[in-house]
Amino acid sequence: MKSFLFTSVAALALVASATLSTAAYADEAAAPVASEEITEVIVLGQGQSRQTQSLRTSDLTEVAPGTSPLKVLDKLPGVTFQSADPFGAYEWSTRISIRGFNQNQTGFTLDGVTLGDMSYGNHNGLHISRAIINEDIARIDLVQGAGSVDSATSSNLGGTLKFVSRDPSKDLGGELAASIGSDSMHRLYGRFETGSIDVLGGLRGYVSAADQKAEKWKGAGDQKAQQINTKWVLPLGEDGSISAFANRSERREQDYQDMSFEMIERLGYNWDNFQPNWALANQVANLYQTQASPVYPGKITTVDDAYYYGAGVRNDTIGGVKADFALTDMIRVNAQIYNHANEGQGLWVTPYLPSPGVVYSPFYNPASPSTDNAFVSIRTTEYDINRTGLIAGLTFDLGAHQVSAGFWTEDNDFTQARRFYGETLAAPRRDSLGFQKNPFFTQWEYDFNTKTTQAYVQDVWQATEALKVNFGFKSLTVENTVNQKVGGTIKAELESKDSFLPQIGAVYQLDNGYEVFASYSENMNAYVSAATAGPFSSQNQANINYVRDTLKPETSTTLEGGVRLRTDRFQGVAAVYSVEFDNRILAVAQGSGIQGNAPVLSNVGSVETKGLELAGTYRLSDTWKVYGTYAFNDSTYANDVVAADGTIKARTKGKTVVNTPKNLAKAELAYDNGALFATLGVNHTGERYYTYENIGGLVEGSTIADLSVGYRFDTIGTTVQFNITNLTDEQYISTIGSNGFANSDASGTNQTILTGAPRQAFVSVRKKF
Repeated sequence: MKSFLFTSVAALALVASATLSTAAYADEAAAPVASEEITEVIVLGQGQSRQTQSLRTSDLTEVAPGTSPLKVLDKLPGVTFQSADPFGAYEWSTRISIRGFNQNQTGFTLDGVTLGDMSYGNHNGLHISRAIINEDIARIDLVQGAGSVDSATSSNLGGTLKFVSRDPSKDLGGELAASIGSDSMHRLYGRFETGSIDVLGGLRGYVSAADQKAEKWKGAGDQKAQQINTKWVLPLGEDGSISAFANRSERREQDYQDMSFEMIERLGYNWDNFQPNWALANQVANLYQTQASPVYPGKITTVDDAYYYGAGVRNDTIGGVKADFALTDMIRVNAQIYNHANEGQGLWVTPYLPSPGVVYSPFYNPASPSTDNAFVSIRTTEYDINRTGLIAGLTFDLGAHQVSAGFWTEDNDFTQARRFYGETLAAPRRDSLGFQKNPFFTQWEYDFNTKTTQAYVQDVWQATEALKVNFGFKSLTVENTVNQKVGGTIKAELESKDSFLPQIGAVYQLDNGYEVFASYSENMNAYVSAATAGPFSSQNQANINYVRDTLKPETSTTLEGGVRLRTDRFQGVAAVYSVEFDNRILAVAQGSGIQGNAPVLSNVGSVETKGLELAGTYRLSDTWKVYGTYAFNDSTYANDVVAADGTIKARTKGKTVVNTPKNLAKAELAYDNGALFATLGVNHTGERYYTYENIGGLVEGSTIADLSVGYRFDTIGTTVQFNITNLTDEQYISTIGSNGFANSDASGTNQTILTGAPRQAFVSVRKKF
């Protein structure tokens, strides 16, 4: 079924896009269609010198309600996205990679404000699912390669994702939406628009809120989020504005258990943590702690087969103020200041450390001893981020030259700690989705400070009517300092610096809607300031000093080129690229994730990447449209991992880079007559490795289909929509590397994969007024 489904839709998308474009010329001659009358959801970078695509609002609203915009991006060429939940919003499992570059080697911004690298244990930002409510996003721009020189990000080796929020409407009104679905999912969204307030100079704004909750699709526990967004715009003359936004998010997620191939075979695809069986969790922990060769109940063979639960709790507030106006007829100014504050905890009920005889809990007096101590305790990784930044720029209109210059600076204070909290044996007394207080032990605590300074200059030159050339460069300096407060006395400073990171490109307009483009770019990925990632994760002064003295920040050099075609009914792109990725740092996980052992960091040298991307959209008629993409990526390590004494630590030379499928294919068939609309999308992800040496750890490819069907009742401004995810109920491996990557896994026992969600169904009603 799945093979037939994918073959059928892919054939329609790719073959029609490639061959029917010829017929489009006949259509244009016989009955021309004004291109402005066709509102394209996916825009394939027309007029850009680098590979660029954009997604619009309708693509974000036609997916299942609450779906992460990252999952929607999965349809674009060269992008692979995985998650263990149907919405792509479960942060422990979300992984997006672009052309073989993983999530922490990609840049992310919201209205120009950096979101950091969006890693789970984030040290410098937050996930897009927390930064803004999905319905408040107007557009997403994906810039492959090294992104653009003016992007406020220090991690965009492989590309930049720019999220743009919807502006407030000039008209008074609003929107309400309600959704229900599988696993007791329910979601409410509301948005109120003030419209232009004439007595306040045309000030307009909106306030929106969303509340979503669903049970896990396997095991016990909830995943929920509450958000509130507001944005205001004050016009300045005819061509300027002051805008401000403030967004608040409170996310609570209980985790799925990380699996291995061996566990799936022994325990089953739907195996999960012990919750709500508190007695079993304590029994397994007690056996591990008291017996040299424990015999566990049932099919359990190790203490890491399941824990009582894992969870993530995050509170975020992000906001900013921006001015954008014309200073003269030739000079335009923009400036923006922002702040982001985060409080978070990652929780695991660990069997490796029992609760002490004195239980430090909000429900007990810490001075009163207790014999009711559990054989488990709650282990947390705690996060506290406070960062403030300034972004500013000037644009000079010099006729054929558009010259721009600007800077970005950020000061980020980040505190990270590992703590343990007691529990009682009779029954758990703490809120599994709450912030824990009164720890009985702090293993370590660090204060980090990261200062980022970036400046850029760029010239976009319209050399002729057909030829446009852009040249620019940026200078990036990132200074990291650490001061250990508990568990040691580590103090260190690291610097990532490159004063000249150039980008150059050109695009040339040919006849009949064709254009060719080419670009060259260089970039650098700054060191991470965290105790659980990057150079400081060794938690050892000597190792940090070694990194400082011998390793270098990761860098990339990207060369790409291609051709685009746009007619009234067709737009398509074909691109090839080559990337040299130097100083690739491997982090090899040590033991199970819950133990929190420091990874071993190594410089594997270079990664060589070559690839091809094809994408096309063809409007079959006024109501039918077909879209398809295919991407081939060959990413291999150029060197072995060699120790200082010449010993080979990992034989990685020539091996495929982890989590990098060679083949990606996506297809969509869409119908929309203005009232009835439907979209069938199919996504094929090729096989991937989670081992650096490619010994074991090969995850088979998967083909997943999603369906959306809806009806717009225009007379009452209401839309009813049905969504089905994983239409064919495929069982597959979604996330890999959830607990890091290993050199090899011939036995299939590495607990670092997550199973994908089964078929899910949702219905939603939206009302605009």
